[in-house]
Amino acid sequence: MASENEDTQEKTEEPTPRRLEKAREDGQVLTSKEMFVFSTTTAGMLILLAIGVVLTQWIGHWGSFFRFERGEALADLLPVRLSTAFMDFVILSIIVGLPILVVVIGTQALVSQGINFAASAMAFKGNRINPINGFKRMFSMNALVELGKSVLKVGVIGAAAYFVIIAYLPTTLTLASMSFERALEIAFFALMILMGSSCAILAGIGALDYAWSSHQHLKKLRMSRQDMKEESKQTDGSPEVKARIRRLQFEASRRASQQARALDDVGDATAIITNPTHFAVALRYVPGEQNAPTIVAMGRGRIAEEIIRRGTKGRITVFQSPLLARALFFTGEIGQEISDLLFTPVAAVLAYIYRIDRGEDPDFPEVEIPQELHFDQNGRPDTDAAS
Repeated sequence: MASENEDTQEKTEEPTPRRLEKAREDGQVLTSKEMFVFSTTTAGMLILLAIGVVLTQWIGHWGSFFRFERGEALADLLPVRLSTAFMDFVILSIIVGLPILVVVIGTQALVSQGINFAASAMAFKGNRINPINGFKRMFSMNALVELGKSVLKVGVIGAAAYFVIIAYLPTTLTLASMSFERALEIAFFALMILMGSSCAILAGIGALDYAWSSHQHLKKLRMSRQDMKEESKQTDGSPEVKARIRRLQFEASRRASQQARALDDVGDATAIITNPTHFAVALRYVPGEQNAPTIVAMGRGRIAEEIIRRGTKGRITVFQSPLLARALFFTGEIGQEISDLLFTPVAAVLAYIYRIDRGEDPDFPEVEIPQELHFDQNGRPDTDAAS
């Protein structure tokens, strides 16, 4: 039994959408370091390629910082040159840094399918400074994979750099005899070839790292069968509660259907007890034919209004008594006799209606409902109600 228990606790089930959403709220999202290296390197290459168009002019501009004419006051010129150089540095930083920032954010959005901010991820975690946990991370499978990726990057990119240098070595030896612009053009072209090769290699490494990171992320979020049962209870409620809700819904639907069908029997009623419009109960009583009054129709809301409308049309007396109407509604069933606890108040009402129908002018009856049959609009006991 113990081993079966342990087997059920193994995290073998794929994470549910709710589990993935909870992980995102906690800051656990899919990420790939190598995809960042690939995207930023590619962005850097494209930025350099764009800058290459004006590179010669920029180099000439920067070289002017180190040219001084005779007679210039160096003490006054130095702050001006430094200020200009600083502004150039700021502009260059924006030109390079802003696209890189956009690329980094875009890469994370693509890898993790959206931007996610979780304040809980910034909370202090004591296990991060635990030496034992640190050693476990150093000698874990993830650390081994990271080492393998680093060796692969260095080896493959180093090999690519070697072949590019070998291919351009004859041309490189003749750069000294060329003009500055021509030498710069060849060196820049060689750099682009090297960076392009590196980007192609990093794309492959990034794809492998993305697949591995995705596998590890989903593996970390896997759930046991017990976890899935608990999540189902939290999301949808326990099976017992759901079964009870279904029973109540079925009962409410059955009662509503029964009340709607009973509207055709309102014409057979002797009296209608109302609340005055929220509830309506149609009673039938024929002395000598029945032992006790029977409920022929009842309802609340629109059905109550329809019962009253049909009763008025059929010249059936409508008697207003909120407590009695609610007591009849919540204790009775259509087609059945009223509760024996309501015999006395109902008898008083029917006697009053009988005398009204004979043209007499009787006093309004005192309808006393037993305390345990005092209900509010929702059928809950109402100890404060008064008839």
